[in-house]
Amino acid sequence: MALRTIRTDDDPVLYKVCRPVEQFDGRLAALIDDLFETMHTADGAGLAAPQVGVLRRVVVIDAGEGPVELVNPRILVKAGLQRGYEGCLSFPGKSGYVERADHVRVEGLDR
Repeated sequence: MALRTIRTDDDPVLYKVCRPVEQFDGRLAALIDDLFETMHTADGAGLAAPQVGVLRRVVVIDAGEGPVELVNPRILVKAGLQRGYEGCLSFPGKSGYVERADHVRVEGLDR
């Protein structure tokens, strides 16, 4: 595992469309491991591949209920509404008031 550099708000990679993952191999496993290590070191709750400069549809989450890895995720159902202040590892020192679905059902693969 390795720490990756988290890209910040002025990096154009954060504003590009990611491609789906097509090969499930050692490189994908290493990316997922690196995302978890980088996220935990930065004291985050989630981190997506573009945040470390990789334009692939991969995200890791650890919001206190155990680690989740999602490859090529799709939101299937959204319900309810929650509001609150959030931060983002790619926008250090900044936070904002956001509205999000209270519950979501997603479909995705793991490694």
